[in-house]
Amino acid sequence: MVAILWAATGGAFAQDFDTKAKFAVLMDYESGTILFSKAADERLEPASMSKLMTLAVVFDQLQNKKLQPDDEFFISEHAWRDGGASSGGSTMFAELNSKIKVMDLVRSVIIQSGNDAAIALAEGIAGSELSFAGMMNQLGKEIGLTGSNFVNATGLPDPEQYSSARDLATIARFIIAQFPEYYPIFSEREFTWNKIRQMNRNSLLEIGIGVDGLKTGHTEAAGYGEVVSTAATGRRLIAVLHGLKSMTERTEEARKLVTWGTRGFELIPVYAEGAPISYADVYGGSSGQVSLVGNGKIDLFLPKGAQNCPQATVTYKSPIRPPVKKGDQLAQLNVMCNGAVVQVTPLFAGEDVAEGDIVRKATDALKELALGWL
Repeated sequence: MVAILWAATGGAFAQDFDTKAKFAVLMDYESGTILFSKAADERLEPASMSKLMTLAVVFDQLQNKKLQPDDEFFISEHAWRDGGASSGGSTMFAELNSKIKVMDLVRSVIIQSGNDAAIALAEGIAGSELSFAGMMNQLGKEIGLTGSNFVNATGLPDPEQYSSARDLATIARFIIAQFPEYYPIFSEREFTWNKIRQMNRNSLLEIGIGVDGLKTGHTEAAGYGEVVSTAATGRRLIAVLHGLKSMTERTEEARKLVTWGTRGFELIPVYAEGAPISYADVYGGSSGQVSLVGNGKIDLFLPKGAQNCPQATVTYKSPIRPPVKKGDQLAQLNVMCNGAVVQVTPLFAGEDVAEGDIVRKATDALKELALGWL
């Protein structure tokens, strides 16, 4: 269902940014608003960007005291053979049958993208990499991933290992919000373990645009990708790009997207925290409607010079049925300029709506019948 909120006329505007990446997302960290998207929900091979989900599970285990930073995990033959130097992939050069502390393994995964370290963490936590992948998928569902499936901790190619640009941005947002004590590791420039010095693969850390994370990825089939974040202007952004032809192209396209996001927008306050943006119909509930609110205040991030252009609609899938709990994500606010979507912001239930009495259910059932939903 679509509700038109407001419209303004003025100078014509078209979103004047594009990228060579096949898949891309630019997300406002605070609100989850999507400022730019390109094939954001299409399935992609995430490569080593999968390790963000691996790290999310590890951080969750650490935060819940199910794991201690100084715990030591065993380097199995699987970790050594399939993730070590002989595999030809990124590695921390862990020795077979050795034991390594959890935080050393974490640093290797973040900074060097060590496949052996990722496998060792998976096996140490869940007993096997496949069981750990089940934990990845479970946490993914809890944080709202809708287009991802994981079967390994490394991101090594597998037809059943996939994600989307939007989901990768969602994982990054979850890590930044929930694990501030561990997030600074993503900006560490190097890691030395067992006298082997390895440099962070995120080249954007060094070019002075405020990037402080998160993760690169590459396979021959999928190309080069990266999940990055910056708070250079005081407003944190998360960018995802994938499907690029080289490391150089990846760096340049990520720089362009982040720079455009930090410099090309003006912030316009629109709705205060808790203010109803619109209302959605609830069928068979104690109330016939539920208010829709943002996750905190809602600002418009409009490309400079586009203040007079925006139109806004709220869309949601009908019919909404009770019970509805306050905070349930129900709809989205779509802001457009000259026919182009420039912002998408999730909306949530502003209050609980319980099931209605038999009279309400019968009345709403007749409405549904008239609208063709039954």
